[in-house]
Amino acid sequence: MTILVTGATGTIGSLVVQGLAAAGAPVKALVRQAGKKAFPNGVTEVVGDLTDVAAMRAALSSVRTLFLLNAVTPDEVTQALVALNLAREAGIERVVYLSVIHADRYVNVPHFTGKHTVERMIETLGIPATILRPAYFMQNDLTVQPVIRDHGVYPMPIGAAGVAMVDTRDIADVAVAELLRRHQAATALPGVTLDLVGPQALTGADVAAAWSRASGRDVSYGGDDVAAFERQMASFSPSWLAYDMRLMMDGIQRIGMRGHDDAVARLQALLGRPLRSYAAFVDEALAPR
Repeated sequence: MTILVTGATGTIGSLVVQGLAAAGAPVKALVRQAGKKAFPNGVTEVVGDLTDVAAMRAALSSVRTLFLLNAVTPDEVTQALVALNLAREAGIERVVYLSVIHADRYVNVPHFTGKHTVERMIETLGIPATILRPAYFMQNDLTVQPVIRDHGVYPMPIGAAGVAMVDTRDIADVAVAELLRRHQAATALPGVTLDLVGPQALTGADVAAAWSRASGRDVSYGGDDVAAFERQMASFSPSWLAYDMRLMMDGIQRIGMRGHDDAVARLQALLGRPLRSYAAFVDEALAPR
């Protein structure tokens, strides 16, 4: 019996596959296109789409544990609900689902509310699952590193409410730990929800200061204009996605992204090490290649 990893070629999914393979676990990696990515030895590539019922039934055969990750798309909810229903049909009782922090509070943000819908299905149907709720990914800021370098401005409008940014490698490590815990258990384990956060809640000014310190040049925070952020993002992304991200940034400014009071201690106990800091991420991003 194997562990099926969806989204296996993406940032988180590929790290999860690597971590499971390194632990010696039997892994199936679900991909849309065969041969797109080289996987570690022992990983079985399966081709399919989350809304292709026949392909998913085949992918879920001989699977004991499911890691469900689906990208932010217009049909995200359909993808997740189809996959979970097919997993139940296949008798799978061990699930780790990648949601998002405050999915129940950012009620007007499409991809947050979509993930909350999936969480409610898991809860209502009593699916034995770990729900992972990550905050803003530190690695998102790699996309704006050229702006920081060329203009001395941190342009993400995250405001001052505080965002406990989390390193994607920590997300993957927690996912691997939970997948192995569920997969290796004698029986299906009770459900659990984990806020995945970094060790500090940062403001826009804090983030700019981190880049200033590490680069040795002045970096300022670009401000809270979410309309300008949407216009810029819409110049290279679909308009629906740019608007979704605008709504998310507005929520970040109003609510912030902070885990439960015990979230950091709980994660560090689970991992057996400190969480990666934003300062360390910036140092690594600026290190000579």
